[in-house]
Amino acid sequence: MNPNPTSLATTLGNAILRDVTLRDGLQLTGKLLSTERKVETVRELIRLGVPAIELGSMARADLVPTMANTLEVVQALTPEELERCWIWVATPSHVAKASAAGARNFQYCLSASDSHNKANIGRTTEESLAALPEAIKYAQTVDGQIQLCIATSFTCPFEGTVPEERILSIANDPRADGTTDIVLCDTLGQAIPAQVAGLISRVREESPARRIVYHGHDTWGLGVANTLAAIQAGAAMVDGALGGLGGCPFAPGASGNTSSEDILFATRPEWLTTDTFADLVVLSEKLLAELGEPNRSKAAQGARSKAPAFDWVIPAESSSSAPAPVSTGGN
Repeated sequence: MNPNPTSLATTLGNAILRDVTLRDGLQLTGKLLSTERKVETVRELIRLGVPAIELGSMARADLVPTMANTLEVVQALTPEELERCWIWVATPSHVAKASAAGARNFQYCLSASDSHNKANIGRTTEESLAALPEAIKYAQTVDGQIQLCIATSFTCPFEGTVPEERILSIANDPRADGTTDIVLCDTLGQAIPAQVAGLISRVREESPARRIVYHGHDTWGLGVANTLAAIQAGAAMVDGALGGLGGCPFAPGASGNTSSEDILFATRPEWLTTDTFADLVVLSEKLLAELGEPNRSKAAQGARSKAPAFDWVIPAESSSSAPAPVSTGGN
C-alpha cells in the first residue's frame, strides 16, 4: 500500500492522538487482560506510531477490576516507553504509588459536578481540588507531567447540563497551578460540535496557558465530529479507543469512546500510512475478539468492505484470526 497521500495536518493542526483503550476502553469490560497482553498492546501501539497511550488507572481494583494490574504494566515498561504513556489518578497517593513504579505522566481526574465526583471518586469536587497541589508536588518531584482532567465538562448523568462557567472556575482555580494540560471530557457523549468548540475556545482564552486535551464518547454518534471541532478550536491532544471500546462505569448512559481508527482515518496524521492503518485495525479486531466486545469503529468496518480500489481497504489476505462482531447500536 502507498504512504498516506492526503495528510490533513495543515487543516487540522498538529493535534496528536492518545489511545485510551487500556484504561477507559477496558473499564466496562468483564475480562482482565494479563499484564503481558497489556504490555504487548502498548508496545504494538508504539511500534505503529501512536504518539500517546493511556495504559491504565489507579482506581480501586474492587471497583474497577480490569485495572488491577496497572502498576505491574508500568513496572514492565522501559523509561523510554513510559515517556509515551499516561496513567489515570485521582489522589496524591495515586501519584506517589504510580511514580514509585516508574510512571511520569499523570492524568489527575475530577468531575465538574459534585454528584459524579462522589460516584466516581468518592469525594466532592472541592475535596479533589484541595488535594491537587499535593498531587502536583509529587509529580514535580519526579520531573513528571500532570494533567487536570475535568470529567462531565458538558453534561452530568445526575445533574444534567453543566454550565461553562463551572468549567472555567475549575480551570482558573489557583490550586491547579503547575498542571501542564487541561483535559475537557464529554463523559456521556452528549455534546455537539458547536458546544465542544465553544468551550475549548473559552478555556484557551480565559484560563492559564496549558495544552488543551479533548476526551469524547460516541454515544450520540458525534464522536468524530466533536473531535474534529475540538482540534479546529485548538485542542492539541485528543483521546480515542480501539474499536470505540469503553465507557464510564459510574456514569449511567455513557457508552464507548470515540474510535481511534475513526479519528485517525478522519485526521490522517503524517505518521499514518495505509499499511499502519491496516495493522491497527487487525490489532483492534484481535483485542476486541479476545474481550468478546463488538467493533464500533466505522472506519474499521469500512476497511473490511469490498471496495479494493480504495487504498484504505484492507486486502482480504490481511485478516485477523477472529474478527470482533460488528456493533448494531450503542448502549
